[in-house]
Amino acid sequence: MSALDEEIEPRSRGRSRVVAIGAAVAAGAGLAVQARLNGELGARLGDGVAASLASTTVGVLVLLALVPTVATGRRGLRFVGAALRTGSLRWWHCCGGVGGALFVAGQGVSVGTLGVAVFTVAVVGGTAVGSLVADRSGLGPGGRHPITTARIGGAAACVAAVAIAAHDRLGSRGTVLLLGLPLLAGVAAAVQSALNGRVGAAARSPWPATLVSFVVAEVALGLALLVVLAVRGVPAGRLPAEPWLYAAGLVGIVVIATAAHFVGRIGVLVFSLAGIAGQLLGALALDALTAGPRPSVATWIGTAVTFGAVALAARPSSRREPRA
Repeated sequence: MSALDEEIEPRSRGRSRVVAIGAAVAAGAGLAVQARLNGELGARLGDGVAASLASTTVGVLVLLALVPTVATGRRGLRFVGAALRTGSLRWWHCCGGVGGALFVAGQGVSVGTLGVAVFTVAVVGGTAVGSLVADRSGLGPGGRHPITTARIGGAAACVAAVAIAAHDRLGSRGTVLLLGLPLLAGVAAAVQSALNGRVGAAARSPWPATLVSFVVAEVALGLALLVVLAVRGVPAGRLPAEPWLYAAGLVGIVVIATAAHFVGRIGVLVFSLAGIAGQLLGALALDALTAGPRPSVATWIGTAVTFGAVALAARPSSRREPRA
């Protein structure tokens, strides 16, 4: 390799990294919009799980109409099948949609009570912890990343930010339990990004991975809805006529495809942290400009602490352990 090539290659990697981080920020903003749509749909239907299933069904139908009908999609599905047969891809790598189901169900159930901003800050804590574990274990396609003091400190600061942002809404047991749901959803989102990245790498395209994730999420949400119907009966609400309320599934397609394509370039933690930044920006804007719970001073403080935690945890992200 010539000296010029050695100089160009780091620049190319740097540009690729910037593009990946920018895409993650945009995807995070999309998650904030998805949270508001699922929350509103859940309020109209009277059930967050039913709302999540409705929006996910829209995404499944769109993906089934597109992915198998184009050559890239068909080829990617064949690659996934071949990887499963050879064992380079395990069956549980295709279960990232379960995490997505938990995430969108958490949106539909808790956003209406907590508000988008508090929900998002709570997700930050779970995502930070889940991303640390996913990167350290090499769960994603980009190899193992070390757990450093800065990363642990960033994760701890994120969890502290959850308490700061939500302390004024912890007056009841129900609210405390609702906070636990987005925390768990954050862990699930990190694992989902890692698993979808693996499937995307095997498919050599993000779209087959997105289809697999949506189908798994559809099945998981369908089973969850059956349990809800058995326990609580049919929801009192009805499907609203406004088509924009079902757009959360379309937003989810873009978010999952972005993760499947870019997470291998920058790792689960960096991708998640960049997504967190986008979520916070989008969530605070939505809570401030639309009807619903207003972001409190504590929420703004918690958001500021989270940004500091993001910067702290992302500092050593350029160091990576070799792939196995």
